[in-house]
Amino acid sequence: MALLKRLVDRNEREVHRLRKMVARINALEPEMEKLSDEQLRAKTAEFRERLANGEKLDNLLFEAFAVVREASRRVLGQRHFDVQLMGGIVLHEGRIAEMKTGEGKTLVATLPSYLNALAGKGVHVVTVNDYLARRDAENMGRIHQFLGLTVGLNIPGMDFNQKKAAYNADITYGTNNEFGFDYLRDNMVMSLDQMVQRKLHYAIVDEVDSILIDEARTPLIISGPAEKSADLYFRADLFVRSLTEGDYEVDEKMRTVNLTEDSGVQKAERFFGVDNLFDPEHVQLMHHITQALKAHHLMKRDKDYVVRGDEIVIVDEFTGRMMEGRRYSEGLHQAIEAKEGVRVQNETKTLATITLQNYFRMYEKLSGMTGTAKTEEKEFVEIYGMDVVVIPTNKPMIRKDLPDIIYKTERAKFNAVVEEIVRRHQTGQPVLVGTTSIEKSEILSNLLRRRGVMHQVLNAKHHEREAEIVARAGQPHAVTIATNMAGRGTDILLGEGVAELGGLHIIGTERHESRRIDNQLRGRAGRQGDPGSSQFFLSLEDDLLRLFGSENISRMMDRLGLEEDQPIDAKMLTGAIERAQKKVEANNYDIRKHVLRYDDVMNKQREVIYRQRRQILEQENLREIVEGMGKDLIDHMLDVYCSEEQVPEDWDIPAMISYAERHFLNPGQVTEEELRRLDRDELRDRLYELLAANYDRREEELGPFLRDLERVVVLRTVDAKWMDHIDAMDQFRQGVHLRSYGQADPLVIYQKEGFEMFEAMIHSIEEEVILYVFKATVTMAPPPVQIHDSVPVQGG
Repeated sequence: MALLKRLVDRNEREVHRLRKMVARINALEPEMEKLSDEQLRAKTAEFRERLANGEKLDNLLFEAFAVVREASRRVLGQRHFDVQLMGGIVLHEGRIAEMKTGEGKTLVATLPSYLNALAGKGVHVVTVNDYLARRDAENMGRIHQFLGLTVGLNIPGMDFNQKKAAYNADITYGTNNEFGFDYLRDNMVMSLDQMVQRKLHYAIVDEVDSILIDEARTPLIISGPAEKSADLYFRADLFVRSLTEGDYEVDEKMRTVNLTEDSGVQKAERFFGVDNLFDPEHVQLMHHITQALKAHHLMKRDKDYVVRGDEIVIVDEFTGRMMEGRRYSEGLHQAIEAKEGVRVQNETKTLATITLQNYFRMYEKLSGMTGTAKTEEKEFVEIYGMDVVVIPTNKPMIRKDLPDIIYKTERAKFNAVVEEIVRRHQTGQPVLVGTTSIEKSEILSNLLRRRGVMHQVLNAKHHEREAEIVARAGQPHAVTIATNMAGRGTDILLGEGVAELGGLHIIGTERHESRRIDNQLRGRAGRQGDPGSSQFFLSLEDDLLRLFGSENISRMMDRLGLEEDQPIDAKMLTGAIERAQKKVEANNYDIRKHVLRYDDVMNKQREVIYRQRRQILEQENLREIVEGMGKDLIDHMLDVYCSEEQVPEDWDIPAMISYAERHFLNPGQVTEEELRRLDRDELRDRLYELLAANYDRREEELGPFLRDLERVVVLRTVDAKWMDHIDAMDQFRQGVHLRSYGQADPLVIYQKEGFEMFEAMIHSIEEEVILYVFKATVTMAPPPVQIHDSVPVQGG
């Protein structure tokens, strides 16, 4: 309680400070109202000039916010409320503003985006889907354009010129995935003018919890085809279908499934004709069996994925939307294709990858807004350095949140939900029902159809009309079934006479693992002081209660002698449910933190490679870089053939000369006799000298064409080796837990050996670049290299 009180006090102090700042903005309103449109517009140039003369952005905040508010009133007929100004200040400070649904977060973002765009470095306003990005760019963009700023839209399917223009705008609206993919694509180009993004300056993330927490574990991956046979997937699938219950063990909590050591492993050895399944040569076979087991026993059709024609489409567990173009990695997608009997597509090779966590941490300043963030504040602070400020509502919240009702079985629960919908529907009150999966939304839809209740279903199968369906959910007699947070970001306005009926009623058909998602569902009702109500209907067969805490509840219901369809008011169980949710939230946070720690290893390596790549693109003449690689190669060569630990008589000079001649020396250019006379430092200097002399000769031979050769060779080699390294690190990561012999921490092993693998890759790059720059036979200029040309240069 003391901690809670401290948090509340801290938030109240923040709100008090913000109110004082808002008073200063309000004091400027009369002055702004007197300005003509031209004078108001001229403020932008004035602010930019003041910034150029050294004034700080924070000093401009009060006037800039007053200007945006006035522009919004004139252009959109919407005047920012005081609480919206407070939210805007929090965003400008690089923090998270928690604002309830319907408080106008979209309008809030116009304030800090305008202020920060004055610096001329670009502002990214990030939303969860293309529809919202386009809507906000068009509507909110009108304010910015009125004030003389340029506005861009960044969504999939745009060509290079459209993208470039979008990123060069003062303010760019777009989706999280598209910003991340553009970053990866920019680091695969062959020349600077093919890049679209500028330096990552400032981002405002709408629905920040969805993007930075729910989706944080899913990496963005750009991949290309890798040749592997589909046959093994079908054989593994056939094998898994032949198993009976004692042959495998499923752990739903940890989401793992394995063969039992006796019967399961023996059956596998017989089926595939191998003596020992755990022999290292059968690693790939074991991997395929594990993925087939997962596909059959953990991945559920119409919950985790849907079958559409001849393809498997993943369903986002948090939003219930179909994730077009996304595939499960490590062969799981192919295992599901084999299970469902559709065409097994080729496995892919990862060309570039980054998690959203690491992408957004690259912005100089990051901020976000959402209706629900306080429960995850610890994670936001630890991972992104952003705390959460809860902004008060514009009008008092009068929604009634009714206590949960629990039934013994899922069937009894759904029957009760249908009765409740019918009862409220007859009065004309609109009802929005939240379900956790497509499957459940369709069960409910069928039950309502039997009762003759007209309704709309909003799940991944009907996402095209999402915003339109959600917007109409507040009309009289409307019944809308939606998976989780479908339609997020779209306001539900109450139809005529609905307020008198009690406003929109929300029914939750299951508690989500995260309290935040439950709060989001509730938050669809009672916006801007509207009346509304919400209630959750639960059963002991729900995943959350079944896996995390139903035994006590079940025993208590048995003791009370309750029938299947007899509910218990869950006031006394609310604590147990919340404890279960907190347990899962903590578990999920640990998983995300764990994933991030592993990804940080790759992230540091990615930063090194991308920084060097950028350096290569920025320089006209790469001789200095290539010569540096040559010197590194010589140092490495000396360590191998002429180690400091050895006496000079034991140095393997002939082998070293042979290696050097393969890479940068001409045959016979030096003799063993000559080199034997030198000490180790002299040896190094002599080899450096020969490297430089041969470089001079190469420049005479090839002239200006050498510059093109250097660039193509360095970029192609770096890219090919880096892609192989990503794959190797990915496989290493999958198996590193098996290496935790003794008390060794797998993460420490991954960090240490991952660094060694990276060093080995760098050496391999240097070796290949030197080989090609010094030894390639050049006959003619190659055609211009395109970004799509992913054929790597191979060493010979």
